[in-house]
Amino acid sequence: MNGTNGPTGRSTRAGKRERSPRNYLRLTHPLVRDSRDEPFRRATWEEALTRVAEGLAAHRGAFGMFACARATNEMNYVAQKFARVVMGTHNVDSCNRTCHAPSVAGLSAAFGSGGGTSSYEEIEHTDLIVMWGSNARFAHPIFFQHVLKGVRNGARLYSVDPRRTSTAEWAESWLGLNVGTDIPMAHAIGREIIHAGLANTAFIERATSGFEEYRKLVEPWTLSLAEKVTGVPAEAIKDLAHAYARAERAQLCWTLGITEHHNGTDNVRALINLSLLTGHVGRYGSGLQPLRGQNNVQGGGDMGAIPNRLPGFQDVLDPETRHRFETAWGTTLQPHYGLNLTEMFEAMEPRPGGAALKAVYCIGENPAQSEADSDQAVRRLSALDFLVVQDIFLTKTAELAHVVLPATAGWAETEGTTTNSERRVQRVRKAVNPPGEAREDIDIICDIAARLGHDWKYADSEAVWNELRSVSPQHYGMTYERLEEHQGIQWPCPDLEALEPSFLHGRLWDPDPGRRGPLAPFGLVQHDPPVDLTDEEFPIRLTTGRRLDSYNTGVQSGSFASPLRRGEYVELCPEDAERYGVVLGEEVQVTSRRGSVRAPVWIDPGLRPGLAFMTMHFPDEVDTNRLTIEANDPIAGTAEFKAAAIRIDKLPIAAIR
Repeated sequence: MNGTNGPTGRSTRAGKRERSPRNYLRLTHPLVRDSRDEPFRRATWEEALTRVAEGLAAHRGAFGMFACARATNEMNYVAQKFARVVMGTHNVDSCNRTCHAPSVAGLSAAFGSGGGTSSYEEIEHTDLIVMWGSNARFAHPIFFQHVLKGVRNGARLYSVDPRRTSTAEWAESWLGLNVGTDIPMAHAIGREIIHAGLANTAFIERATSGFEEYRKLVEPWTLSLAEKVTGVPAEAIKDLAHAYARAERAQLCWTLGITEHHNGTDNVRALINLSLLTGHVGRYGSGLQPLRGQNNVQGGGDMGAIPNRLPGFQDVLDPETRHRFETAWGTTLQPHYGLNLTEMFEAMEPRPGGAALKAVYCIGENPAQSEADSDQAVRRLSALDFLVVQDIFLTKTAELAHVVLPATAGWAETEGTTTNSERRVQRVRKAVNPPGEAREDIDIICDIAARLGHDWKYADSEAVWNELRSVSPQHYGMTYERLEEHQGIQWPCPDLEALEPSFLHGRLWDPDPGRRGPLAPFGLVQHDPPVDLTDEEFPIRLTTGRRLDSYNTGVQSGSFASPLRRGEYVELCPEDAERYGVVLGEEVQVTSRRGSVRAPVWIDPGLRPGLAFMTMHFPDEVDTNRLTIEANDPIAGTAEFKAAAIRIDKLPIAAIR
């Protein structure tokens, strides 16, 4: 592989510090500690569960739950039910907040539903694919196989990304925009489509609202102005605008390059506007695809493991919805939204009179290393009165806990279902038994619930799923038997006979206004540059992301030496490496306004001057999130992982280890 595709082996150049992978041992029995200053000791399940029940009971009014995007739908359903019924709060969320909450918010605002609008199959039979802020070749390699099939079938592929990624290498055109200028790019494309007479006026009049306001909004964004702001040549922007508008079928796909900004929801709305302008939504082969990074991020939200929606994405504020769940669950639900993950971390902050959030039940997440400004996240977690972590490894977050509960892996050791990016619910089957005393997540949660006065008796995961089906209309038609028969079914599936359409929002094309439903509004969003500005002291823009051979905070992938790559790097373009006088493998100091780390250099010609790239895959060695900023999207709560300002400092020879 070349530098464009990222580092692929251990450098032997002088100055490269060899790092040994941390060995995350599988949890096999409960752990407790008698105080934060004492080490963990092995405990019986009886002692551990009693401690958890007592610790949570003491903090019913100051409790939050982190559910797990890698666990099954059934686990997430029971987890959010625990928060709402046992603890009486909607304070439940997951890593969806860290990545795709802006996608859910943006799609919901436009269409009333937070899922991607198309199927993977349609990618193979479309005419044009735009990958915006997404290195799908590395971050979503299975999905990218569908993209390649589409390209082989004649689809044109465009890549819009600050880096010339491995995905861009396959594209007909790469539009290398400046970080944080997605809205100007989208607005310029929209303006060009309107001025070229390529807007789908019939669809706009039939299915949308707010077009005139949108037209006025984008009018100042000429191709020449967009070139100055985005750094992309005007002709390249014009070419994409005409290609997208003229295509019979077009797919617009995005990932965290769009969402992980302080205005991520606005970024998503800007892309949705382009689909409304051209009619590229609600038809086979045309749609909007937010690509999910973990196996069940979509399912966690669908199951209600978010603070503003009950299972089936039903609004907590709707009285009829609450009444239906109160009847099914035998409880009373609060008529207001809970705190999302970002707000829960803010509520942990010690203050006069004590923090607003004092106890957290964390299942399968590692926010101590995945949150922006990770030093602050660790400090807040450490200040909690009670923290219980349920996981398969002793993560950095688990090391801060009062009680650690060993659980099962979300796939090979568990029965249930998961939901992927195309809204397809699929069966997961148990293949092996968990090690030692590790127990099923659902059984653990139900045992704690029983100790707190709620005796839930689920015979198996299918019983949990059937309860979910009874309260979520969009899942009602998905019995385990039908899921197996059809090898997965996409929601919505409201009855036991018909299968779902592969795409959503076909109603927008219905000639009968009575069946067309609500109009899809254009999003009137303004350009807002990154919060962490570059200057003379911090002249380099750091953007973060994923690499092919590693996974998230490295708990699962970082424990093993990869034949492809090992350890974290700070990637620089050749020009910046020469400017700073650093060479391949040389360790440097990387500093932001929040923290500093040391990392070896990798030279990547796919980067432009002034842009650096790092990942969060090896936080035990190079904690990249010490550098990132906790500047949050006010709508979705997602932090601006993609735009930190940094500087690179050479280390004196004596400091190089």
